[in-house]
Amino acid sequence: MFRNSAVEWGWPAKVLHWIGALAILVLLGHGWWMTHMVARPERLANYAWHAALGYDLLALSIVRLLWRWLNPVPTLPAETKPWERLAAHGGHVGLYVLMFVVAGTGWVVATTFRTPMTGDLVGIHIPALVTNVERGVRDLFEETHKILAYGLAALIVLHVAGALRHHLLKKNDVLRRMI
Repeated sequence: MFRNSAVEWGWPAKVLHWIGALAILVLLGHGWWMTHMVARPERLANYAWHAALGYDLLALSIVRLLWRWLNPVPTLPAETKPWERLAAHGGHVGLYVLMFVVAGTGWVVATTFRTPMTGDLVGIHIPALVTNVERGVRDLFEETHKILAYGLAALIVLHVAGALRHHLLKKNDVLRRMI
């Protein structure tokens, strides 16, 4: 099925979801690794690769959000309680907001290095949001990026827990229809 329906996600939504999920997990793991494990002289290349994948994830997230707006969202099972509906809606809004805000703060950080990082993985030039800021402002953006990335990671854990709850405890098809 190409388009979403009231009961199932279409294959484009599934592909966008899983590629985005993989990219986010790679970025979260790589972000932690490059800031905690990589020797200082090698960090710049890691930051450039991290920024490049981040730009591509941002573009993918825009496409994904547009697809979601232009297609129906499958309904939750009829037995879903009001608090569960609110939690699901709030969780999805939170995931999208954090994906965009984390990407935006990362974009600012990447373009404020002495040599701005403005290329994605396939070599497309990304314009700088800002080019020159005081060191304290740049540090604030970098710390904000890190804290919000941890918040995104926490929300992803809740998202996965909710999907597993639907599958293992409630025994409905909420998880299956995204696979």
